[in-house]
Amino acid sequence: MNRIHLIGRLTANPELKTTSNGVQYCTFTLAVNRRFNRNETDFFPIVVWREQAVNAGKYLEKGYQVAISGAVRLERYDNPDGKPRTAITVQADEVEFLQNKSNSNGQYTSSKDLEEVEDDDMPF
Repeated sequence: MNRIHLIGRLTANPELKTTSNGVQYCTFTLAVNRRFNRNETDFFPIVVWREQAVNAGKYLEKGYQVAISGAVRLERYDNPDGKPRTAITVQADEVEFLQNKSNSNGQYTSSKDLEEVEDDDMPF
């Protein structure tokens, strides 16, 4: 079974792209702290497709924390010198937005305009 689950923060703003067939995809790198040694970090290249790609490109920014689930893909190719190389990417099929980036006061901020809602206005 090829399944991976990661929680981490984006190292840069995501890049939304379109294939020659018109399919949208989004790429970003996820920084993930190691479980038992928080001083070590692994960096995973993530690819998200279609509707989730559009949402990731629209709402995510550098520093945002996300949880992803997907599969590890090994891409084998020859570099320009003819030497074989292997690239590892994570093809995410689930992306859950966890937190916006944190400012120095420990409060979470977003560049998106959000409307404040009073508790009395909530339907539940």
